[in-house]
Order: sequence, then structure tokens, then C-alpha cells
Amino acid sequence: MTACAIEKATVLRAGFTIAADGSYAACLTESGDGGWYPERWTLAGPEPYTVPLPGNQPEEPGTEVLPLPDGRVLIRRLVAERYDLALLYPTGPGTGELPLGSLEGREVRLLPPVAGAAFALVQVEGATQVWLACGSGGGNHSGGPQLLATLPGRCTGGVWLDRAGRMLALDRVGADDGHTKAVAVDLRQGEVTPLLQIAEDSNDRVLLAEPDSGLLLLRSDAPGTDRLGWGVLGSRRPVRFPEALRMDDTVLTPFAAQSGQILMPEGSAVALRAEGPHGASPVVWRPGERTVSWLTAPEGWLAGTGLWSGRGSLRLPYACERWPFGLAEYEAPPAAPAPAVTAAERAAIAAAGPDSGPEPSCEPPGDEARALSVLPLQQAPLAAARAR
Repeated sequence: MTACAIEKATVLRAGFTIAADGSYAACLTESGDGGWYPERWTLAGPEPYTVPLPGNQPEEPGTEVLPLPDGRVLIRRLVAERYDLALLYPTGPGTGELPLGSLEGREVRLLPPVAGAAFALVQVEGATQVWLACGSGGGNHSGGPQLLATLPGRCTGGVWLDRAGRMLALDRVGADDGHTKAVAVDLRQGEVTPLLQIAEDSNDRVLLAEPDSGLLLLRSDAPGTDRLGWGVLGSRRPVRFPEALRMDDTVLTPFAAQSGQILMPEGSAVALRAEGPHGASPVVWRPGERTVSWLTAPEGWLAGTGLWSGRGSLRLPYACERWPFGLAEYEAPPAAPAPAVTAAERAAIAAAGPDSGPEPSCEPPGDEARALSVLPLQQAPLAAARAR
């Protein structure tokens, strides 16, 4: 399939986002008159189906939508100089709308879905705020949006380190040196601690986290060029920069990691979008392996989106003129036997020593199977650590 065909198929939908539990998805869909309207996808059944949620007027292209596990869709609209929040839901032939209040700032962006809650990142003068937009359990808390934390400086990104919506990784730009470093924010305690400290003058960003295994995917220029790397939350092993994820003329971006791999980050399959001269393709990789597996994208793949099923298959959403919508399912490539750790690798791990800095604990509420310990991840001397 050509890059032109991919582009033609995917411009019909934008901002495709999947709920934390994989039950629903939401996006903006282009209407025949050039406007946009919210659309909800139901993914939990044997076959996906869509429900349009148009309002009284077309939506602007920059409008954001976020699916919740109860089937409602959170929408964020720019109105005058404020950002209005509301919950959309189907009501027979029409669309119901429950206003939630407004947020004001230079920029307001919805964070990825987590549990039954929705959060927003707000840029204000000299600081970044984290707001709770819609409460857990699928219901709306009273009193409108709630401010949870304020961080000095500009923060971007947004990756959840747990499934309870408590520990959030953000990429903060240093006011003094301009370097970007990832920090962990405890939204219950309001505490901010370093998360990535690879090199003093490096730019380190968190891209993806998988709480079951502790796997963390990141991007850093510490090796000399901008590279994809991986580490383990709570581990004292160094961050690694695999050669398998270093490709000329191709940009790799992770978008989904296999869950359920308790304490087994090396075996957790990661799906990545490979963007190259000939378009976008899905790629599957495991930290414990030295190669990647290329998949053939379905026609009209909503590139960079997808989810892993409970049985370990990769599901990729698509939409095109021939097939209005659907999910293509791929079995994960079998895991290769774990390679033996060489003497050089053992020496590199030993040379890393214990991590420096504080060790804030993250103990999710309820009967969670595993409590995370979020530690600053450090890179062993690059000359001594051999990438895997």
C-alpha cells in the first residue's frame, strides 16, 4: 500500500484515543461538508461498531475527545479564550451533553486515559498545572475541574506510571539550562521527584510505561544522537539503547505495550509506529531480543494507534473508503529464548552501582497486585554498557 493511500484513508479521522481498559475509543470524524464531529468506537464486543456524537454545530479540527470506560466521551473545546469541558453520550437519535466547567491557560491538553478518570495538562504563566477533569468510576465529581498539582516551568508529554491515576511522568524543560528531564509527579501528595537522570546535559523524555512489568520506554540524546532506550521502574540496572531500535531514515514511536508480564519487562511485547520514506508501518519488539518484527498495516490504519488484547494479540484500528472501520488482529511474534548475559554486560551493570537520589514510593490504593517504587533511572558509563 502506498503512502498516498494511507494519507487519504487516515485524514477522515483524527485524534483517535483508546480507553485505558480497551473497551471504547473516540476520535473526530470528518463530515461530508468539511466539518468534524465526535465519534465513539465500541471495541469490547466480537466486532467493533461506531456511534456518531454530533453536537449542535461542527467541531473545530483542534478539538480533543477522550473515551471513558462507561461509554461517555469527554470533549475539550476552545471557546473564546477558555477551554470548555463536557461529557457526550448517545440519547437515541441525538447526543446528550453534560457540561463539566472550563479551564483557562495558554494551552490545555487532555492527558491519556487512566482508570475511570480524565486529567488535563494546563500551561499557565511560568508553570504547568495538572487538573482532574472527570472523576474516577465514570462519574463526574462535584464542583467542576479540580487542580491537583502545579509544577514550575513548562512540562510536556504525560505518561502514567500506574493504573490508578496517581503517578504521572512529565517532561520538564529546565529554566536554567533548557534541558528536558522527565519527572514523576505524585498527584495525591503533590510531590515532584526526578525520574530520568541519564547525563547532566542530556534531554531525556518518557514515551511509554507498562505498570505490570515496570517497562519504561524513553528517548534521549545521551548516547550522542537521539535514541530510543528502555529501563525498568524500580530497577538499578542502567538504561539501554538497543541497536534494533536505531534505524536510518525511520522514526520509531512506541504506542502500546503488552500488559500482564508481571516483573518480566524483557518479555513484554511493544508495538511501535515506524515512520519512513514509504509511510507508516507497525513494528513489534521485545526488550529481551535483538531484532524487530515488521507487520503489514491494514489498509487505512489509524497510524500510531492500537492495543494489546488480554490474550496477547495486537489489534490495529483502520478506516478507509472500502472498509469504513474495523480492527485488524495480529498474533504477537513468538518470543525468542532469552540471551545469556555476557561478562561485559555483568561488568556494566555492576559498574552502574546503586542509583543516587531519593526513592519515593508509589503504592496504588486498593488491592493492586504490585506496588511500584519509582527510582531515578541512571545510565552506566556509555563506553562500558553495550546496547542490546
